[in-house]
Amino acid sequence: MTSTPPAVAPGATAITKSKLTPPVRRLFGFITPLNIVLYTIVGAVPGMFLPLQLQALDEANKAQNLGIITGVGAAVAIVASPVLGLLSDRTRSRFGRRTPWILGGALLTGLALIFMGVANGFIQLLIGWIMVQVAINFIISPLTALLPERVPVSARGVFSTLSGIGLMLGTLGGSIYGAAMAKNISAGYLLLPGILLILVVLFVVLAPDASSKDQVNERFSIVLFLKTFWVSPRKHPDFAWGFWGRITLFTGYFLIYGYTLYILQDYIGLGEDAVSTVPRLSLVLLVAALIALAISGPLSDRVGRRKPIVIVAALLMGAGMLIPFVMPTMLGMFLYAGIAGLGFGAYLSADAALMSELLPSQDTYAKDLGVLNIAATLPQSLGPFIGSLIVVSFGYAPIFPLGLALAIVGALCIVPIKAAR
Repeated sequence: MTSTPPAVAPGATAITKSKLTPPVRRLFGFITPLNIVLYTIVGAVPGMFLPLQLQALDEANKAQNLGIITGVGAAVAIVASPVLGLLSDRTRSRFGRRTPWILGGALLTGLALIFMGVANGFIQLLIGWIMVQVAINFIISPLTALLPERVPVSARGVFSTLSGIGLMLGTLGGSIYGAAMAKNISAGYLLLPGILLILVVLFVVLAPDASSKDQVNERFSIVLFLKTFWVSPRKHPDFAWGFWGRITLFTGYFLIYGYTLYILQDYIGLGEDAVSTVPRLSLVLLVAALIALAISGPLSDRVGRRKPIVIVAALLMGAGMLIPFVMPTMLGMFLYAGIAGLGFGAYLSADAALMSELLPSQDTYAKDLGVLNIAATLPQSLGPFIGSLIVVSFGYAPIFPLGLALAIVGALCIVPIKAAR
């Protein structure tokens, strides 16, 4: 959207093609803790706090109500991510394009979480989750632009690994945190905003973006706004294949993960013991994912090939997701967590590095990544929404083979990509 390349200290071209400079090194130090906090919110709220709140309000309709809230959240995420990416691309300030949005997003996310902590009805929880979806995208959309803007191509696998470690620790650690705070959900909501705000302030001070005041914006129009939601699959087929590969795989994964608590309660039959079991299951998934994550990113940098790792990882996830269907026991759930965790960890790192090489334009990094981010954020709401439709009509069993089918489709979408190996 600009007539000049993105300005990042000491210059986008220099940074992305040469050695790491001090501001870039600091990005590596912050990306993991930032993602830990952000995805602890993503893991704890829809994975534990919200299901428990809905269960307390209406036990009989908990699955249906969770599906409604997550479905509306999915629709909001579709709009919020690319729009906020576009606004970030067009922001002109002495603090850069991303900083104002990241800082403002931290404040709004904190307020939204506090609201959810005091909500005592279905409508209030729905409004609160919408607020969280919008506010957290104030942070995530600009943050995703850091990879192509400020990180050298040769280090993107490592950066993606660090980012993925934070995502895994946050998403899965969020389940552990959520279970630990299950007896005092309001306090669980209140602790997160302060941590997020402190970390974001340190980030924008110690790893600042360069001024964007001198960059020129294309004149705003309705056509430009509508383009926010679109990257032409005809002009950029590789990006389109990567997008659909990610969205199908993640939908399959969160189809199951989003219902972990209810699956343990009703499908495995643990009842009240499910809350204390979620952290153990999450720990298995977390350890497996971190092992794969630590290997796949640097390995893809070393061999210069991303596609084979992404394809194998997707198929491994699918295999893990089928296990509880044929083995509806705690052993089956632990095997699912271990095998799917290995695939998820390997996929996160290698796919992020792969997609960073397929972005259409350096002038619209945040907008394009906002579109791509839909493929990561939408399934976190879309998966449970689809799951609710299946569970209400057919029970929990069918979601496992459906997860496998979506994983296979996700793997097949990577095969036609030509611009990267």
